[in-house]
Order: sequence, then C-alpha cells, then structure tokens
Amino acid sequence: MEHSLLELWNQAGLFARFILVVLAVMSVISLSVGAAKWWRLRKSKKETRAFAPEFGRFLQEEQLDAAIELAEAKRVSHVARVLGEALAEVKPLLQDRATVTSSDINSAERAVERQMLILLADLKRGLAILATVGATAPFVGLLGTTMGVVNSFTGMAMSGSGGLAAISAGIAEALIATAFGLMVAIPAVWMYNYFQTVIERITVEMTYTSKELIDFLIKSVGSEFGRSIFTKEFKAAQTGGEPKMK
Repeated sequence: MEHSLLELWNQAGLFARFILVVLAVMSVISLSVGAAKWWRLRKSKKETRAFAPEFGRFLQEEQLDAAIELAEAKRVSHVARVLGEALAEVKPLLQDRATVTSSDINSAERAVERQMLILLADLKRGLAILATVGATAPFVGLLGTTMGVVNSFTGMAMSGSGGLAAISAGIAEALIATAFGLMVAIPAVWMYNYFQTVIERITVEMTYTSKELIDFLIKSVGSEFGRSIFTKEFKAAQTGGEPKMK
C-alpha cells in the first residue's frame, strides 16, 4: 500500500501535489492546536482538583490572606484565577468589615465576571482553527478530486483511447485527495466538539464557585445587603440540590 501511494504521488500532477501539501499542513496545524489545548485543559483541571479543597478550608477558617495567596500561586487553575480576582477586589475592605457595603460586594461580582470573560476567551483560543480545518478540509480534497477527474478525461480525449483501464489511474489519483481531506477533517471536528464540551463544563464550575464565594462574602460581613441577581441565581441553584464547594 505504501508503494502504491508513493507511485500515486510520483504520478500526480503539480496541482494534485499542491492540494495534498495544503491538506498535510492543515493536518499538522490542527493536531498541534489540539495537543496544546488538551495539555492546557488537563493542567487546569488537575490544579483545580488540588486547589479547591485547600481554598475551601481557608475560607471556613476565615484565612482570607492565605486564600488569596493560594489563588495567586495556582494561576493555571481556572477556578483559582476567578476566585482570586474576587478576593483581591475586596481584600483591603475586609480588614475592616464595618466599611464593606453592598457596592463593594457588587464590585467583587464584576471583577469575577471580567476575569471569566478573559479566561473564556483564552480557553477558546485555537478552536476557530479546528472548526475551520474541519469545515474546509473535505472541500479542499474535493477540489483536488475534481481537477484530477477533469485531467483524466482530458487525457483520455487527447489520446483517443477509452475504457476504464485508460482512466483508472487518474481516477485513483483524484480520489486520494478526497480521502486525505476526510482524514484531516474528521479528527479536527472531533477535537473541536470535545474541547467545546470541556470548556462548557469549566464555565459551569467557574460560575458556580464564584457565586458561592460571593454568597460567602455577603454572609461573612454580618450585614444585610441587597443581594444582586448573581447571588439570587446561586441560591436557586443551591436549593436545586447542587453540591456546595467544600
């Protein structure tokens, strides 16, 4: 089979070779993006599993300085980056809890939302490449196939000979481009859908834990604040039976 493919490459025209090279480059790019994204998400999830229990313990013991330091040390974790940003926003105020107001809590909420937007943009970087490769690789291969078929029939017309034997080599050469295009597109689509699912799960984790932290800050200052929609949604999720962060 390898010898057959090598023969097809040697017999291929300039345009067919160009199409195969383009598809090879697209494959290398999509696989590189997928590997880098998988490694990044794997490290983030691993660090989050180590961060969450210790961070929860610091909050229960009201060691906010230690909690902030831990969040700053675990910058790879998506949850640590979001929660650390909220605590850093209110850290100066928590030294004297009597001065904390509802606007300060809302400021922490906005800090969380800003950090989540930045982090989600970072996590989604590269997905457009996978989507583009998955969507266009079959058409690039089809372009090579179409031109190969055209060349085969043109050669048959010029030689004046017909029959399957006269065009079989050209048709085989042309179909290789379509097959190669599908081989490039299928892994790219799989990776895109997988990473989309993982990022959606990470978004839920960040949203839930940040709402839980805001609720903790409201309760910890010992005052009656007007709770925002952000906090009310968290309470609704809590009554729905979702586990709280420990």
